[in-house]
Amino acid sequence: MESEGGTCPIRHILARFSDKWSTLSIFHLGDAGTLRFNELKKRIDGVSQRMLTVTLRTLERDGLVTRRIYPEIPPRVEYELTDLGRSLLVQIIELGDWASNHSKQIVEARKRFDAREHRAIDSTLV
Repeated sequence: MESEGGTCPIRHILARFSDKWSTLSIFHLGDAGTLRFNELKKRIDGVSQRMLTVTLRTLERDGLVTRRIYPEIPPRVEYELTDLGRSLLVQIIELGDWASNHSKQIVEARKRFDAREHRAIDSTLV
């Protein structure tokens, strides 16, 4: 399915969810409900402040996350999944369950593939 510009209309949406920082942000917000920026950052191992900021802005733009600013000193900002974000979380959890349930099969398939490829490379060196 292509749009007028020649690209699939869901391509950009799927790219968002294949991004690990987006997926982890959605997962942790779904687990906690509401989190402040630094609380979320502590939960996501390895994410930089800049990358988390960009990720949250993008998720907010896509309607998956709400951002609430409280007029306090210092200002308090909280993030939470929207209904749309929670519906995506269900799909992310299902994908995670699928990966967990099939991880041994995938590891075994990789080993078989790598063994075949290794033999093929060895035979070309002879």
